[in-house]
Amino acid sequence: MSRRCSHTMYCDKRRGQRGFTLVEVLMAIVILLVGVVAVAQLVPASVGSNSTNRNDSSALVLAQREMDQFLAQPLNLATNPPAFIDAEGFSCNLGDPTQPNVRVGSPVAVIYNQVVVDFTASPVAGYNFTYHDPNDPGEVVYDVRWAVITSTNNGLVTSKRFILGVRKKGGNGIYQPVTLDTMLEK
Repeated sequence: MSRRCSHTMYCDKRRGQRGFTLVEVLMAIVILLVGVVAVAQLVPASVGSNSTNRNDSSALVLAQREMDQFLAQPLNLATNPPAFIDAEGFSCNLGDPTQPNVRVGSPVAVIYNQVVVDFTASPVAGYNFTYHDPNDPGEVVYDVRWAVITSTNNGLVTSKRFILGVRKKGGNGIYQPVTLDTMLEK
């Protein structure tokens, strides 16, 4: 027994309609879920990357600020050893004119043809301090170290080379130090 439609217009519409099968809907859901999971995995990675970039930027700003203070000092400081108190209250030695062309202060290393402060060595008194930014809600602590090479002519200082390194202390990762290497001649 065949069924016949009494309304031919309605039957023609039903035969022409086509919907999604259950398998097609399930495949679309699986593809959508894979995409959502992939994007969700990027969120923690981007948060971690943002935190690392913030620490690197803060270390660079601290290094630049400290280097500016070094460069603002006269080459021939009257104190022995040549030292000054920086804006944060730390005593900073600026080399030894009795040892011309000799690196004094923190040990340095050469990495990829660049001179950097060696943070694996012990800190040298007068050539390092630990800085905690009071305005940083994360309470990040930075290790600041430097070395100085003084050049003289007839007992007068003619130039100083400052190699300054700053790195974040603590945490679970290895943080690359920021290094500034500058020569001052007057």
